[in-house]
Order: sequence, then structure tokens, then C-alpha cells
Amino acid sequence: MLADIVDYLICPVCGGGLGLGDRALRCSLGHAFDIARQGYVSLLTGSQAPGTADSTAMVAAREAFLEAGHFTPLAEAVAGACRTGATVVADAGAGTGHYLARVLDRLPEATGIALDVSKHAIRRAARAHPRLGAVVADVWKPLPIKDDSVDVLINVFAPRNGAEFARVLKKDGTLIVVTPTSRHLRPLVERLGLLSVDQSKERRVAESLSDHFLETGRSTQEFTMALGHEAIEAVVGMGPSAWHIEPEVMRRKIIELPEKNDVIASFRMSIFQPIP
Repeated sequence: MLADIVDYLICPVCGGGLGLGDRALRCSLGHAFDIARQGYVSLLTGSQAPGTADSTAMVAAREAFLEAGHFTPLAEAVAGACRTGATVVADAGAGTGHYLARVLDRLPEATGIALDVSKHAIRRAARAHPRLGAVVADVWKPLPIKDDSVDVLINVFAPRNGAEFARVLKKDGTLIVVTPTSRHLRPLVERLGLLSVDQSKERRVAESLSDHFLETGRSTQEFTMALGHEAIEAVVGMGPSAWHIEPEVMRRKIIELPEKNDVIASFRMSIFQPIP
């Protein structure tokens, strides 16, 4: 709930602290941000979200796929990497709040801040966990979070803003970054013509954070999923290929696949600490 996280938020206009009113968050200078009836608040500045924000269809596909448990081993790995004793956990690019909710289940004393540029995703995140507050925010811009206030920041398949991540994390905080490897979703990538992960992904992730963080740990999470046609349509629809392939074209390709398909889920999870 927003009441649980408002003390950690700042006004995106002036940088001042925010207070919780009946229907809005307000700073001392009078900047106000309406609370949606679903319980989230948008702290975006400017006229609208970027065109890369997840659509309603993408969010629905993601929720269906994740709630079916296909990525449960990954969610458990992320939660297991979060240090015991953390009291504030933020998720930059939280989507539906699935991974942050799993972390909060493991850390009963923690409060979660879900950040995503898609209001469609944040609507779902707002109800993902009772100790989670949901905020529409752009990771590429200054985050609406106070300096040195976050114990753990997770970033799962989302953009990375090294300078802002370092600013909001406590000096002894932890950043957990998850990215797909080149083996992810094989053999669907070849059979359906999906976008693939390029070999330089790992290098680019490191470069995006190297000015502010030291990598202190790395592991590969890999498992096989047995996916039917409906699950395949969901996993395609929730990812970047959804922007490039017409749904009807993809459905025709999926129908040609066997009823059940063994599909590889492959991720790299890296642990970073802020540079002193």
C-alpha cells in the first residue's frame, strides 16, 4: 500500500518529500499526484509514458504465464538472493509485481516499492502483495525515491540506470540484476522466429553499471518448461517479440507446434554492491 512507502518517495518535480492525503500524494510546495482507484500513483512527469511501456495485452500475457508457475524457480532464486534483514526492497521495472511479491513473502519485515513505466502493469502490481506500494515511474529518469533509502533493488528483464540505482541504494545495499541468456526460450526462438538475445548482452549489462557498482556474484538459472500452445502464446506475447510479430501470424505458427514442447528458460543473475 502507498501508506507503507510514502516516507521513501520524493516529488518528481521538486525533489521534496511527499505526504499521503485522502486521494493524492502532495509535497510541501503543493505539487499533487492523484492516487488511482486501484491504489497506485503515477509520478511520471511530462505528457505521457514512453512508447515502450507494456500494453494491456502484454501485461495480461505476463500475468497469465507467471501465475501458472512457469518461472517459479527464477522467482525463488531472486528471493533467495535478497539478504535477510532488508526492510526496504525496490523493483525497478516491476511489471506485475510477481518477483517483488515473492521477495516480500521471504522477508516478512520488508516493505516493497514497485516501479514501472506501464500503468497497465502497475495496476496489477498494486494488488500483488499487501506490503507493496506501486508507482508509475520511468527508470531512465530520476527515480522518485529518497537517497540512501533502499536495502535491496531488484531489476528483472528491465532497463538499468546505474547512477540512479546507486543514489537510492544504501551504501551497504544490494543490486540484483536478471537478464536472459542466448539459450533462453530455445527452441522456440528458431521455430517461431522470435527475437534472440545477442552475445554482447552480458558485456552491455556490466558496462551500464560499472561506474557505480562492483559485481560480487553471478550465477546461471536454467530449467526446462513443458509448454502447451496457450503458454507459448503467453510467453511470446509478454516479451519483446510481441512488438514485432502480428498476433494472428504468431498463432498460426504456434498451432503447427506439438501439443507439448520442452522449452529452455535460461537467465543470468548478477549481484552488485555500490562502489564506496
